[in-house]
Amino acid sequence: MTDYPPGDRRDSLPQDLNQLSHLIDQAALDRKGSSTELLALLRLLERCHRDICETLFYDALPDNRQHLYALLRDIEINGGWPYIQRMKLQALLANLPDLDFEVLFPPRVLPLEDDQFPGEGK
Repeated sequence: MTDYPPGDRRDSLPQDLNQLSHLIDQAALDRKGSSTELLALLRLLERCHRDICETLFYDALPDNRQHLYALLRDIEINGGWPYIQRMKLQALLANLPDLDFEVLFPPRVLPLEDDQFPGEGK
């Protein structure tokens, strides 16, 4: 397991974003070991990401070639489009190697001897 938070994440951030990053890290560390509380934090971050993208960021997209070039150059130099990746179910289940799906999710099909129409007696 890697250490949290990564040391190089805040190297080139402005002061206000550096402080925000520190607060997020502290909130995550305060919830260490609690998957439901960490999931709530991740949901909040995803919601903030979506809200910023769909409002302020889209409104600020370039309206001329020079601004478009500057944005594309920034993406090329500093990293791609911001994206919040969702955990795949397989990755979650990988932490549960002894998981018995038959116990957790019993078959819904009734045995033939128990199969009958509603109201029909044996």
